[in-house]
Parts: sequence; structure tokens; C-alpha cells
Amino acid sequence: MARRDNMREPAAVSEFDESVISINRSAKVVKGGKNFSFGALVVIGDRNGRVGYGYGKANEISDAIRKGGEAARRNLVRVPMNGQTLPHEIEVKFGGARVLLRPAGSGTGLIAGGAVRAILELAGVKDVLAKSLGASNAANVAKATFKAIAGLSTREDAFGRRGIAVRPAQPVAAPVAAENN
Repeated sequence: MARRDNMREPAAVSEFDESVISINRSAKVVKGGKNFSFGALVVIGDRNGRVGYGYGKANEISDAIRKGGEAARRNLVRVPMNGQTLPHEIEVKFGGARVLLRPAGSGTGLIAGGAVRAILELAGVKDVLAKSLGASNAANVAKATFKAIAGLSTREDAFGRRGIAVRPAQPVAAPVAAENN
């Protein structure tokens, strides 16, 4: 009989990268001991402006991560970008966590930590200065970061809300050197 080990279908390749930000373990004390359950905060992104997060709970870690990934796919948002950075500075508070996102010049890199770094990295933001202030609860920091992303708007969005036609930015002309005779 022929072996079928190598005939398995390959796993479906996802267009999104996935990162587990935190795993929480909780215990329920019962008559026979303790029952553990797990919660996983998962962020997914395509590194091209789309990112989402989800929280999954289950009795096994792998199931919690899978559920978190499924929830993240349902909560995708688009990140408005200006080149490889953000369009403007924003500071947002969610619960006890405050997040400050500031655009940076080209080549600065992604200067952020923890959940903010994971989210912006998976969103495809290359140059940004970010600071997580206040509480360090990963879930609240992630929610504050997504609230900040929702508060970002591009130049075209701002002009559209005001009913102004978008004009292309005028290049600055170089000064002409005066000739000495």
C-alpha cells in the first residue's frame, strides 16, 4: 500500500502576517482543582496599510490564538499614510493607556515598543516616533493605538470634509542667484 504522507495538501497561505501580543492565563477553582483557560490578543496585517486586532479565549493556547486571528480578520482597518509615515501627530487615551504617534522623517525607522510597535509594523508604517504612556496593559495599549489610527486623516480627507478641491502641493522654486557685474 502506498504511503500518503507527502500527498497532504499544503496549508493555505494567508495574505496577512500574524503576531501574538499577549497571552493571559486565568484559573477557575473547582472541586477537583483548577481549570485554566487562556486569552490571546492577536494582531494581523498585510504590511501595506491594513491591520486588525482580535481577542480569542479558549481552554487551549492554540485555540485562543486561532480565535484571536479570526476576530482580527473581522476587524481590519486601513491606516492612512503619507509615504512611509503617518500624516500627522496624534495622542489618544483609552482606559488608563495613552498613546502618542508622531510622524518621522525618512530613514528614522519604527521607534516604538510593545503592542504599538507590533501594530505599526504589521500595518507597514516604516518611519514613526511612538510612545506608550500611562498603563501598560497590552489590550488597552492596542485599543488606544487603533483609536489613534481611526483618528488619522490624510490631506485629501480634510479637504473633502471642508468641500475644498484638492490642489497638488506647489514645489518651492529655488532662488535665482543675482549676477554681479
